[in-house]
Amino acid sequence: MALVYENLKLHTTSEKFFVEACDEGVDDVLAIDRMSTEVAITAKKDIPPSAITRPICGILGTVRLVAGMYLIVITRKKKVGELLNHSIWKATDFDIISYKKTILHLNDTQLQDNKTFLSMINHVLGIDGFYFSTSYDLTHTLQRLSNTSPEFQEMSLLERADQRFVWNGHLLREFSAQPEIHKFAVPVIHGFIIIHSCSVNGKYFDWILISRRSCFRAGVRYYVRGIDSEGHAANFVETEQIVYCNGGKASFVQTRGSIPFFWSQRPNLKYKPKPQINSALNHMDGFQRHFDSQIISYGKQVIINLVNQKGSEKPLEQTFSHMVDGLGNGMVRYFAFDFHKECSRMRWDRLQILVDQVAEIQDEFGYFLVDSEGKVLMTQEGIFRSNCMDCLDRTNVIQSLLAHRSLQAQLQRLGVLHIGQRIEEQVQFEKIYKNAWADNANACAKQYAGTGALKTDFTRTGKRTQWGLIMDGWNSLIRYYKNNFSDGFRQLPIIMVVAFSMCIICLLMAGDTWTETLAYVLFWGTASIGTATIILYNGKDFVDAPKLVQKEKMD
Repeated sequence: MALVYENLKLHTTSEKFFVEACDEGVDDVLAIDRMSTEVAITAKKDIPPSAITRPICGILGTVRLVAGMYLIVITRKKKVGELLNHSIWKATDFDIISYKKTILHLNDTQLQDNKTFLSMINHVLGIDGFYFSTSYDLTHTLQRLSNTSPEFQEMSLLERADQRFVWNGHLLREFSAQPEIHKFAVPVIHGFIIIHSCSVNGKYFDWILISRRSCFRAGVRYYVRGIDSEGHAANFVETEQIVYCNGGKASFVQTRGSIPFFWSQRPNLKYKPKPQINSALNHMDGFQRHFDSQIISYGKQVIINLVNQKGSEKPLEQTFSHMVDGLGNGMVRYFAFDFHKECSRMRWDRLQILVDQVAEIQDEFGYFLVDSEGKVLMTQEGIFRSNCMDCLDRTNVIQSLLAHRSLQAQLQRLGVLHIGQRIEEQVQFEKIYKNAWADNANACAKQYAGTGALKTDFTRTGKRTQWGLIMDGWNSLIRYYKNNFSDGFRQLPIIMVVAFSMCIICLLMAGDTWTETLAYVLFWGTASIGTATIILYNGKDFVDAPKLVQKEKMD
């Protein structure tokens, strides 16, 4: 049964938008007044014959910009697969429709501002990874959904959704206040979902990977680090691995999130800006809030901190360790593993050291398991919270290894693997598994850093390769450019580009004499070096910073 209307048509007139529910046996129509912005339920007979009609896949919500209100709709979707017999969709295209019939009421400044805001919204909507279902609550894990009341089950998807993961929650605020229209409002998550139907030993099962990105403290890589005053961590992602076999269900959940105190790493044109810990703020208050909420949501916490234990990352590791000691509640344990040092010289087999180190705790935490009768056989009692600097590349590698170990136990318990069999021996499934986790890494990395993930050659193949190193270098270069020059709306300082270009041209097109050529080269070369020096010295002034971001006291 659909909890949100699945088949919709948008009818547009000069006065109203009519969103018609076309599900079988339904007569509901959502009428949106383009003048008063009022929203109400009406009937199909009220749709004027003159209305312009087109199919849509869902309503993302509404937003007020300089020109007035806009309706944002999903215009295309792609089926990802079936999750526990529920259709899961990826939203692939959107439309932003103005309530106003004209923008003649705006002056030039307002026109430009409105255009900028629209381009920002389009940019966000253009980032791959928006998913929804009209009949399944994608915002909750299997374990959370199993531990609910009958009243919860009667709620609409919008009412019962975990607000951390509803990326259009703000856009749906007008809908939230009117329960009678909730069936037109579909919560959308951002992250990654992949669903595979697999077979091992003649046993068929669905293997699913879901990453839910938190919409709290969202933002681009270098501009959003650490936590906010509410304890929300930057780039917080909940990743759930699900196995569904003959009615039995198993789930293993992990989280990742930025180091949870107040620190920053603002771009300044250097390849790797030095992290800054804000000494003026009370770190323990936000740190405590973060882990209090994590313990409520997930139970015991095991932190796996993968940052370097020397150089610029060292103070972050030391502070994190010290603050965990300060909690002293027994619910949070801390493991530091210097990923780059341990795995230097391509010794990635040494990751097994960390896996073995936490193996006993992982067995103690267990995983969520339900039999075909719906009886809960096991619950996950705690969670691994992994992080590196970005919580992308190193983090994803470790999460895939821990999930692999849990999956081994789950498939044996569900009767898919025989006693003594290893997942590694199932070549076809092992390839599916590794590629899915590598794709998960790429999706999370593109959403936060603007490029695919690093180290995915190891995730895909189990080996570190020379080609992988080359691709990591290329992605790192693209990240540098994006994080410094395209996370906002400004272009690379043009003077330096012109000066450097002229220097090259003078070298290629010699003058009448060598002294003339040398003079030109020296002039433009000096201009290039001088400009570059000024830019690097005043790096923060030349970085293309995102707009509409509250400046934090972290510089």
